[in-house]
Order: sequence, then structure tokens, then C-alpha cells
Amino acid sequence: MQNLKKVQMCIDRIFSQLPQGFIPAVGVVLGTGLGGVAEALESALAVQYASLTGFPQSKVASHAGRFLFGTVNGVPVVLQQGRCHLYEGYSPAEVCMGVRVMAGLGIHTLVITNAAGAINPHFAMGNIMLIEDHINMTGKSPLTGDNEAAWGPRFPDMSAPYDATLATHLEGTALGLGMRLEKGVYVGIQGPQLETRAETRMLRGFGADAVGMSTVLEVIVARHMGLRVAGLSCLTNKNLPDCMEKAELDDIIHVANQVGGKLGTLLTAALPAMAARPA
Repeated sequence: MQNLKKVQMCIDRIFSQLPQGFIPAVGVVLGTGLGGVAEALESALAVQYASLTGFPQSKVASHAGRFLFGTVNGVPVVLQQGRCHLYEGYSPAEVCMGVRVMAGLGIHTLVITNAAGAINPHFAMGNIMLIEDHINMTGKSPLTGDNEAAWGPRFPDMSAPYDATLATHLEGTALGLGMRLEKGVYVGIQGPQLETRAETRMLRGFGADAVGMSTVLEVIVARHMGLRVAGLSCLTNKNLPDCMEKAELDDIIHVANQVGGKLGTLLTAALPAMAARPA
């Protein structure tokens, strides 16, 4: 379980750097190669992870390692530009510290994005998948240990981790933009190695449509804290076990950078409706 005092120290430090009265309504976690979404941010102010005592530092080259604050279409938002992963040696609590901090800053809605491999044979590389549900194959939970009642219940419900109203907004926005939006199940694994053919076949048999190395733990924490969650996977490569192609990180990041433009367009258009505080 995350240390409440460490999280609060980070929150206080960030508030000391923000314009007075600025409270973000929506938080967005940006996955590998998806930093281009930040280009839509107006009046951006950056807070580096390195300036926050006790906050884990992202070790992946494609992750910037900072929070960005500003507005998108008039909506006050915070972007977590760069996340930490289990495969970097961080604990589940450390992986999810950014979500805890953003919730403490005032967000009520969280948009999780990631770069993922498509394992549904009908999905094309370069498309975006709306996450309808997920499978946690990391073998970890960020809620292990003593529960912090101020954050949420001991046994949070996960029957519907992704908010149906937010999904409807995203689907409608994509349709209006003429953008194809797949829908499916995301499976989170620990990594950092990519999947074998047999593993891919197994995950597909479990009902997964896309696979990646993030997201599932962050969503658990978000739901623990009562946040509404939407998830979007940018499909950067295609895993077909019977004709498996080699996946290179540079190629994955290249595709993610291309898809990031579409993701930015979608989120910029969808955020005003998603920012409405739930009743």
C-alpha cells in the first residue's frame, strides 16, 4: 500500500508551484511514445518528477518524467508524461503513485493510455482500442498491505472498472471525427520481455484483444479512490502466434508517435464532455 505521507508531500509541493485556484478536473496518463498529446495543452506548466521528494523516476527513454498542467478546450487537466513500471524494479505502490497524486490534486476522471500489441487478429496496427475491461496477469496488486481508509475500501469493486458513460463519449467523438475506434479487453503483464507465440495464443484464449506492460495496476488504484476511468490502447504492433513477426522497440515507438496524433485529436475533442463532474 502507498505511503499517504509521501503522497501528500508530493501534492503539497505541486500545489506550491501551480497558479492559485488551479484544480485539474481530468488526469491523463501518457504511455510509451504518446507524449505528443501534450501539444494540445494550453498555458502548460511542468513539474518534474525529480523535484518531488520520494516520487519514483521513470527510467524508460521514451517517458519524459514530469507532470504537465494546463487547459485543453477550456478544461483544466494534468498530464502524467511518463510512468513507472514493475519491470523497472518498482513496487506496485510506486507504479501507481502518480494516480494517487493526481487524485489528491482534485481530478475526478482519469484517462489511461498505453502502447499495446494487438492480439485480436481483426485489429490493425496503428488503430486505437477503447478498453472495455482488463485482465491483470502481473501477479501483483497495489492494494496489498494495510488499507488506507481515507483513500478507499479494503475490497474495492472491480465489476466495471471502465466507466460506461466515458466510453460512450469517446465512441461518439471518434465517430464524429471519422476515426476508427476498436473495443476490447486489455491484458497487463509484467515484462519487460515481449510475448512468445505460446503466450500470445494463451492470452488470446483468455479473451484478451491487446497486451501491454502497464495500466491494470493504475486502474485498480483509480477505482480504489473512486475515480471514473477511461482507457485507450494505441496498437503499435500485431501479435499473431501462427505468423509471429519480430517486434523491435524502435518500431513500436515510431508507430506510437504516429498514433499519438490521432489520440491527441480524439482527447482534445472528447475532454469537455468527459470533464463534467459526475452526479
